[in-house]
Amino acid sequence: HTSEYSFTLFRVACPCAECRGGHENMGGHPTPEMFAAEDEDTPATRLVNIEAVGTYGITPEWEDGHHYGIYNWNYLRKLCPCPVCRVEAE
Repeated sequence: HTSEYSFTLFRVACPCAECRGGHENMGGHPTPEMFAAEDEDTPATRLVNIEAVGTYGITPEWEDGHHYGIYNWNYLRKLCPCPVCRVEAE
């Protein structure tokens, strides 16, 4: 199905080492706190560009300059905020 993500969720769920607090925490599963983040309009949540990373996934670039997270297709599916996917994730 088609998934729609808020820019806030997309940013707070960044899987990079910088956002996750080290290489050992990269990727993984989205946390409930990520889905509870309130939408905000800041440079950190303003998407400037998205680029494909081969056939593996995508990497967004944010207005605040952050551009390190690689969101692979499996991670994006786990991050889907729709009610059906949230129930399946529990």
